[in-house]
Amino acid sequence: MGKFDRYHKVVDKRQPKMELEKIKERITLITSKRESLLRLLEQPDLGTLRIDVNQALEELDDLIDEFKRTFPE
Repeated sequence: MGKFDRYHKVVDKRQPKMELEKIKERITLITSKRESLLRLLEQPDLGTLRIDVNQALEELDDLIDEFKRTFPE
């Protein structure tokens, strides 16, 4: 590898971009998993994991909100 090569990323232009329908399917899946996190939060013996579950919920909510802003229906 030459000096110049390590500073440039190789991009495969043959790889198709993710289609909107596929993104919508994944957001739907993520939304369904959010419900599992909510049920997990109801567990009284969660201990310090409660912090991680809350963080995961916040990040999921941010992702879902960003999707809705980017692709309003």
